[in-house]
Amino acid sequence: MNAKVFITILTAILSTGISMAQNQQPTDSLTRELQEVVVTARQPATKLVGSTLVSTIPGTNLAGLGNALDVLAQLPLINVQDNTVGVIGKKDIEIYIDGRPMRDGQELLQLLSSNMKKVELLMAPGAAYESTTGAVLKITTRRNFVQGLSVTDQLQLQRHRKWSVMDYLAMGYRCGNWELFVNGTVNHNNTLTTGTTTNTLVYNGRKTVVGSSQHNSYPTVAGTVKSGFDYTGGAQSFGAYYRYNPERGDFGNSGTEWLDNNPALYRDIDKRIRSHSHLASLYYENTFAEKYMLHFDGDFRQSNTDNSVATTYPQSSTPDVYSTEKRSSTLWAGKLYLGFPLWKGDLTAGTQGSHTQTTLDFRMLNSRIGQYIPSSLTDARQTSAAVFASWSRMFGKFSLSAGARYEYVDYDFKADGKRDEVLSRRDHMLTPDISLGYSFNDESHMGLSYKMATVKPPYSQLTGSLNYTGIHEIEGGNPGLRDERMHDIQLYATWKGFIFQADFTRALDTYAFVKQLYPADNLQLIMCPENIDVSALSMYLVWSQPVRRWTPNVTVGMYRQWLILDNNRYNKPVFSYCFDNTLSLPRGWMITANISGSTRGDMHTNRFGTTWFTMDASAGKTFLDKSLTVKLSATDIFNTSNNDWTMNTYGIFVDKRQSYNRRGVSLNIIYNFQPRKSRYKGSPAAEAEMKRL
Repeated sequence: MNAKVFITILTAILSTGISMAQNQQPTDSLTRELQEVVVTARQPATKLVGSTLVSTIPGTNLAGLGNALDVLAQLPLINVQDNTVGVIGKKDIEIYIDGRPMRDGQELLQLLSSNMKKVELLMAPGAAYESTTGAVLKITTRRNFVQGLSVTDQLQLQRHRKWSVMDYLAMGYRCGNWELFVNGTVNHNNTLTTGTTTNTLVYNGRKTVVGSSQHNSYPTVAGTVKSGFDYTGGAQSFGAYYRYNPERGDFGNSGTEWLDNNPALYRDIDKRIRSHSHLASLYYENTFAEKYMLHFDGDFRQSNTDNSVATTYPQSSTPDVYSTEKRSSTLWAGKLYLGFPLWKGDLTAGTQGSHTQTTLDFRMLNSRIGQYIPSSLTDARQTSAAVFASWSRMFGKFSLSAGARYEYVDYDFKADGKRDEVLSRRDHMLTPDISLGYSFNDESHMGLSYKMATVKPPYSQLTGSLNYTGIHEIEGGNPGLRDERMHDIQLYATWKGFIFQADFTRALDTYAFVKQLYPADNLQLIMCPENIDVSALSMYLVWSQPVRRWTPNVTVGMYRQWLILDNNRYNKPVFSYCFDNTLSLPRGWMITANISGSTRGDMHTNRFGTTWFTMDASAGKTFLDKSLTVKLSATDIFNTSNNDWTMNTYGIFVDKRQSYNRRGVSLNIIYNFQPRKSRYKGSPAAEAEMKRL
């Protein structure tokens, strides 16, 4: 299916919607009649409160878009690509739904836009959150509780070069103060990635080229079953749930490898993935003496993954390479905090602790390859305990927020049953934060914040095992990675329809990927993470001003870093833009068209290629008094999206050309029978540890 087909479909839908609009009320009216009551749909309002951008959803043209991802994609400073949510200029974001952290990206697909009340974007999260958190998205849903049974079903059918289908079914029953719920998701996804990788270096005194081509297909089938209960009576509430996630995938890569001008070798890589995880979560919340709020969260998570990889060369005498990998992880976590008024402000103080264990059993089954990629058994355990306090207060037009977090971490690393005394360590960390804001009037605000953070590498990068990716190429982790120390200064301001954000960060011992020679008896290149020091400045300007039924959202920005590695500078800035459009028409029609692009520039050790113009669009309509929503979407209509990048580290120049095949169409059908939100108020007891796992 090509761009002409996409455009033809969307043009037909747009023409239908526009013709209906022309036969309805004047273009400056967004009204409908319901039992002789006229309800006017407002445009989405976003305002700065302290250091938080607050967007209201009910009654706006975003309420009928479909699901939460559709809404977030149209809000300032938030971008959504391939169902992944990001905040412009931020990393390591956390998403909360009614105070409960989101642990599965499917939750945003399952949350309907009609059930959303407001979205808060915390630009300067305080000490109550992990110090690594760059931004927090807090979604509050509407409290339209209905006694009895409620059912929601959502079907999504997607076609890129492969078919993907997802179905989500949720059922709940409410009786008095009790709510019982059960839901399940089945997701069959199939992605396709194509590209080439060329490595150029000087080896044994002469120019050498190591290349490969990829044609990757990754079909996966994943499921989710979740069941639990909630109780709310007066000032007290508690609840618990259990979730089970099985997943199976079969990765296939049909490509070639070559060295210099030698004939290319055909190569097949087949990876079999079988995994499952269990999660049990509970919470308790109570407000007493009319001003003290006590909250507790507890989590237990266990996951297991079995992988087997076969690399074969069907048209040559090159030996086949087989390996297996078993990974298991366990997490126990708890978080307790108390909120109460103090000195005409609000204080939140609490404690948090967790114990994590992850083991990786890697087996190389080819004895020749095992000489430089040996089998290994690693065991990483971490126990952490933290106390935190955060205080905020308004002083007339000024707002002040300050906090601090102290954390003790005991990290123990074993390789093949022997404790590594160098990598095992105990750390004491104190991370303060402060934020000051000023409101000139209802439309003009300004804020300045400072934050210090300690960022721990994910466990997947701390493993010492190596992976065979080609005759001359290896990928692996780095158990010697140190924790990052980051300082962040942020300036943000709003004026009428404009939002400005500037961020300067100084990161010590953050990590970036490098490619270098690996010591072996033949030519071997290894891709692995390495600690670096980098400073970065980002600036973004947003304008959003409703024009009758049309809501445009324009963002322009720049990212510039200062990084020197092995006498090479990685300082080329990246300029970017996005132009989001939402059009609300009568009879329940909604149209979106989002355009974005960026210039060539450096991010850590990667220099990403240019993408001048990428466009996504959708058209949707509600039926049956908004109980049924049907939406047709097209992504990367002109097939211009890419993820090309180059890397030049330690004398090796890497040129990666790849396409993720984002171009496609999808059909989304949502039906609601007495839709309600879950009242589960739990939050993760150790969100950062869950991410690292």
